[in-house]
Amino acid sequence: MTETRTTPPVPAPASAPAGNGLDFESWTCPVPLRATPTVVMGHGGGGAMSAELVEHLFLPAYGDAAAPELGDSAVLTVGDGTRLAFSTDSYVVRPMFFPGGSIGDLAVNGTVNDLAMSGATPLFMSSAFILQEGTALTDLGRVAQDMGAAARAAGVRLVTGDTKVVDSGSGDGVYVNTSGIGVIPAGVDIGPRRAAPGDAVLISGDIGVHGVAVMSCRDGLDFGTTVESDTAPLHGLVAAMLATGADIHVLRDPTRGGVAASLNEIATASGVGVELIERDLPVPDTVRDACSLLGLDPLQVANEGKLIAIVPADRSDEVLAALQAHPLGRGARRIGTCVPDHPGMVVARTGLGGSRVVPLPVGEQLPRIC
Repeated sequence: MTETRTTPPVPAPASAPAGNGLDFESWTCPVPLRATPTVVMGHGGGGAMSAELVEHLFLPAYGDAAAPELGDSAVLTVGDGTRLAFSTDSYVVRPMFFPGGSIGDLAVNGTVNDLAMSGATPLFMSSAFILQEGTALTDLGRVAQDMGAAARAAGVRLVTGDTKVVDSGSGDGVYVNTSGIGVIPAGVDIGPRRAAPGDAVLISGDIGVHGVAVMSCRDGLDFGTTVESDTAPLHGLVAAMLATGADIHVLRDPTRGGVAASLNEIATASGVGVELIERDLPVPDTVRDACSLLGLDPLQVANEGKLIAIVPADRSDEVLAALQAHPLGRGARRIGTCVPDHPGMVVARTGLGGSRVVPLPVGEQLPRIC
């Protein structure tokens, strides 16, 4: 069961009047204000600030040139009726190398997974590098080796790319941008708007592992054991689910903003409520302990090798069995249900019989995690 933390009362500022007349105007907030006139780290966190940047800056600027629906990958239909998934992503993780992976395999797996969440079989990828002057070529070589190995393991071809170099001090070692193209099988229709009341919410395994792995080596934190990232390509896991013949409604890989961000986005897009059962959430002890130490919510910590599946309840046992039979889904379980109540909102039922709202993160608890 996920720990339910209570926030201690915030003491009133010294200037606050006595009694009940608290002077809220003099309080300050540690979270960046959303009305900021400049870019802040929270704009890249995959939460509410990212959504506001897209909605209020990018989409108005793009106008009619923007696609009518936005997601991790776009679904495009070519002349003969073939449907393609197309995705792009950028990776700025710090440090470049972390337990269980590196920015190289993370870049390949992340794009493969974005394509897989639309049901596509990934085929081709691009790889573009932005390098800081002074970066060791041995480090760059290691990143490239990891990308090549990950691409071979995923069965995708790296077919085009680009390299740019910025002045020393203008970057941070190596940044990577990847784009990918895949083919969506006939009859597959997966998207966030398809979640419906009564659907089962499944997850493929332990959550929060990637974020804790990166944070442990970034700040030299010792959690008593090595926590390794779960970065992995998930298209094989998706293929196993589709092979059951079940009508998979929604797939998402809960990366930035974690499970909380993904489920809130799905709830908003489909107009359903999502009810989670906290005791059923697969939070490893190492992640729970780390989050308790750092004051984090495991539901908001990034994952790089897990997926959320929303499927009709009458096929959920079959799909869950297919997940558990795959090496990347052995820890899969059902964690909740889509409900008609509280549309657009995610609620977790606690072990004490109460409930709490699981909000969309404003920014990101752990920046530069992917």
